[in-house]
Amino acid sequence: MTTILIVDDELQMRTMLKLYLRKDFEIMEAENGTKAVQTLKNQAIDIVLLDIMMPELDGIEACKQMKTVKPNVPIILLTALNDTSQKVEGLTIGADDYIVKPFEPEELLARIQVQLRHFQKENQTAKKLLTFGELTIDSLSHTVTVNQTEVKYSPKEFELLFLLASHPNRVYTREQLLDLIWGLDEIVDIRTVDSHVRYVRDKLKKAGISYQPIETVWGVGYKFDWEGKNETK
Repeated sequence: MTTILIVDDELQMRTMLKLYLRKDFEIMEAENGTKAVQTLKNQAIDIVLLDIMMPELDGIEACKQMKTVKPNVPIILLTALNDTSQKVEGLTIGADDYIVKPFEPEELLARIQVQLRHFQKENQTAKKLLTFGELTIDSLSHTVTVNQTEVKYSPKEFELLFLLASHPNRVYTREQLLDLIWGLDEIVDIRTVDSHVRYVRDKLKKAGISYQPIETVWGVGYKFDWEGKNETK
């Protein structure tokens, strides 16, 4: 599950944010900027909600340090002040977005999802060529080869395989895959994900892959596990 780091010196605000987000995210929290930076260094964090007005190390300075530690992790600033200069400063030093308190849960979740999509796409772009034994996935030419023989995939099938293979052993829920591959503009249901996974698997098997790298995580979703070498059936 996607992990979100909530950074705010007010316990009440952290508790409220956890209630908003615990259904969709794994939650970690820190009560000041110093602990937040340390947590980012030591834990796998996908996105940060960062309050600006904090003692010890404020959000602006914490954001600077976080972007030094992990430049690509999205940071959304939380501010109680509708101050343009403060927003500009935050965005200038590396924050990806901001939201003014008080806010509606739906707006916060929408902003988080937008930043996560950008983060995923940047990671995909950074990884142009993926090689796993006899399997090669080339994002520049949108081709998949097994033992140098091309396997024909539709655009969505390719995107699905490339996304999973770009993050080995990371579990994606069906909802996350639906959002990342099809987005909000296409009207498709959750069964579309399952059918596309089946097509990708079948084509890998027919191409000569003797084990199944796309593993079903029951009750959650899917992950790419080349090392697991799950036998195809």
